[in-house]
Amino acid sequence: MADRYTLRVPALEVRQGHRRIYCFAVDGKKLHSFAAVSRIRRDDDEQLQGYQRPEVLNHIRGIRKYLESSGAMLPNAIVIAFDERVQFTPSLMTSSDSVDYSVPGELVIPVDETLSEAQKPAWLVDGQQRSAAIRDADVAEFPVAVVGFITESEEEQRSQFILVNSTRALPKGLIHELLPDTTGHLPDAYVRRRLPAQLMTRLNGKRESPFFRIIASPTAPNGYIKDNSVLKMVEHSLFEGALYQYRNPVDGTGDVDRMLDHLIAFWSVVRDVFPDEWSRPPRSSRLTHGVGIQSLGFVMDTLTEDVSAEGVNTVKLREILESLRPHVAWTSGTWKFSDGERRWNSLQNTPNDVRQLTSYLLKLVRKRAC
Repeated sequence: MADRYTLRVPALEVRQGHRRIYCFAVDGKKLHSFAAVSRIRRDDDEQLQGYQRPEVLNHIRGIRKYLESSGAMLPNAIVIAFDERVQFTPSLMTSSDSVDYSVPGELVIPVDETLSEAQKPAWLVDGQQRSAAIRDADVAEFPVAVVGFITESEEEQRSQFILVNSTRALPKGLIHELLPDTTGHLPDAYVRRRLPAQLMTRLNGKRESPFFRIIASPTAPNGYIKDNSVLKMVEHSLFEGALYQYRNPVDGTGDVDRMLDHLIAFWSVVRDVFPDEWSRPPRSSRLTHGVGIQSLGFVMDTLTEDVSAEGVNTVKLREILESLRPHVAWTSGTWKFSDGERRWNSLQNTPNDVRQLTSYLLKLVRKRAC
């Protein structure tokens, strides 16, 4: 049938350690017949699916306009992950002088245009905007260079996606959401943030969590709390605060479920004590602003550092947080600091302001806790 065929392209297999990559050229107009874009999203069980951000239409229009001009050239290779339906056949005729890490041959790609996106044998790891521009451009064909690798694991595809884009400015929110479901080698900075990111995404996806779907992320675009504010709060607690008790300091792993229970228990009390302030976006509430999230994170660490997850949500904790109400200016009024008053919304997410608000809140809760 015309909609089912085999695409055979000359290719070069290149050995990199124990891995193989395949370099070849193909008409860009044919890319989407066998390669899909793995859009990042959450399924009904809040499990992460995909890894690509939405198409940037202005970017695509700019590339398309260029492609339709004379002398257009796209020298950068598109990166594709194949599943095991794609095969490489080495050439029978190779020169005795050829290097052993590079083998010429043919890449055999099955094409079935009746398949859904999720069933295609390849995924675009890098180059979705370029491939979309080629798809839409008013040109008969546009051959492009492609580098492919074969894997069955979407987790490895996410890892390659992050690494391929590590020298360019990927949105941090996208990286944070991908990290917990990524395998393979990653830079140290990403490894350090993997566990905090895992906790953050679970806080955002668990229905009993006070953060459920309100942390802004690619799969929760209507969230109003900045993901980086939550990450900083969680990261400090993991390495120096209340969540440290659940970590293995040797390998960095930990009891994620108990960490999550601890966070949910404390922040549920915060939400219940300040329900109106919690429901507002940062521009109208300093509680959901970065300065509030981080400062109350330090309060959590101080009050619950030696408390197990099961013992966090207590009447005493609720009373301590209730005692803050006459002294806080989350949505109106002024903060009465020892060095002077400040309007409620003058506090910003800066180290100095976080430090000032933290000191103020800790002084109040310590007095009450004694």
